[in-house]
Amino acid sequence: MASHLMWFRADLRVHDNLALAAACRSDDTEVLALFIAPLKQWQQHDMAPRQAAFLQSQLNALQQALAERGIPLLVKQVDDFTASIEVLREVCETHNVTSLFYNYQYEFNERQRDVAVEQALTDVTCQGFDDSVMLAPGSVMTGNHDMYKVFTPFKNAFLRRLGEDLPECVNPPKVRPAGALTGKLAPIELNYPQQSFDTTWFAADENSAQVRLRHFCQYDVASYDTQRDFPAVDGTSRLSASLALGALSPRQCLHALLKAHPDALEGKTGAVWLSELIWREFYRHLITYHPNLCKHRPFIDWTDNVQWNNDSAALTAWQQGKTGYPIVDAAMRQLNQTGWMHNRLRMIVASFLVKDLLIDWRQGERYFMSQLIDGDLAANNGGWQWAASTGTDAAPYFRIFNPTTQGERFDKQGVFIRQWLPELTDVPTTAIHTPWIWADKAQRTIDYPRPIVDHKLARNQTLAAYEAARKKN
Repeated sequence: MASHLMWFRADLRVHDNLALAAACRSDDTEVLALFIAPLKQWQQHDMAPRQAAFLQSQLNALQQALAERGIPLLVKQVDDFTASIEVLREVCETHNVTSLFYNYQYEFNERQRDVAVEQALTDVTCQGFDDSVMLAPGSVMTGNHDMYKVFTPFKNAFLRRLGEDLPECVNPPKVRPAGALTGKLAPIELNYPQQSFDTTWFAADENSAQVRLRHFCQYDVASYDTQRDFPAVDGTSRLSASLALGALSPRQCLHALLKAHPDALEGKTGAVWLSELIWREFYRHLITYHPNLCKHRPFIDWTDNVQWNNDSAALTAWQQGKTGYPIVDAAMRQLNQTGWMHNRLRMIVASFLVKDLLIDWRQGERYFMSQLIDGDLAANNGGWQWAASTGTDAAPYFRIFNPTTQGERFDKQGVFIRQWLPELTDVPTTAIHTPWIWADKAQRTIDYPRPIVDHKLARNQTLAAYEAARKKN
């Protein structure tokens, strides 16, 4: 009997899954599901152990949800994408697969893999879908049919498209005619280093992600624009990890938002969070049209001339949260201990690494991926290139955050700082952003380093380095 094969990748859900819905369209065709874990490829791409644990949790929930609908999930573990192709060939032959369904991934290596799969499976019809975005790459272009290089006009065009025709969510597949699969399911265990994650902060499965989404849109999104920049406040959605692995779709986010706040498209309540979702789309569209972004290349060519500092001690201090700048250090310790960092803090620590320490942004990009539970190449690369002034629509290279004033502005009372830097518990609030000055005046000893760099001097050195690089072009 002929069968359809649904190949899951970064789309670990049964609701609003375009490829899965297409695979299940016919009631009289057997449907199988497959997930392939390319373990060495994940290591090469610096997948964080917490993200691996999160993925394993999502996979087990997906296996149960599929079984309830009569769809078995096969899980194979291989070395890399090349080995994945052979697994696909074997599964298709063994189960007489006539059609393969999958959702597109836009990263360069993944796109190359998919081309190779289509070439290898000569007797199988391959069908791909633009599932991880609200609007497909290529559907929001300039008047000259080019990809936008600046976010605001992209966003405006994107909103116009949404206003004309909202992308719909598709229903989950019904129970297959053969009925739900009975019997105890063997737990899925991935042979990849893992670190536990906090299930009170991160939705451990698709259903809890939907609950979190609805609650956020109904009760919290209205205050998002005023609270999202303050790390001591729980003012963000905490949905990025679910979006990164596809346990939640951006279309679900859009519809949940519009159900709670129908005027969000017109710039009313919810518009700021919607703008963040469009930033996510912007970066995904960009890597599709500029694949060099997936190859550690800057978008602005001349910035590759910057002479970076090769200072391993400074890099280690930044990674460990021991720079002597409290807001930077608290943020890095939050990342190291939870696998997540508040978005405002991501900008602050990225600016510090690149423009205070003059360390190559790619070092930071890679370290983030090795730690983040919500690691996503397009968004992570986009954020780092923005902070480093090397990317499209990036901050001008002469815009350099002052880490002390950033701390004073976004954690004025030092609540967040004290949460992650207990060694500063006794430092008065008036001195929490410059504890070394207080310690000297009070003749106190604190177990906290002095600043590893003088911001004013570092700023001048960075400006000179960027100006020299630009002149070389």
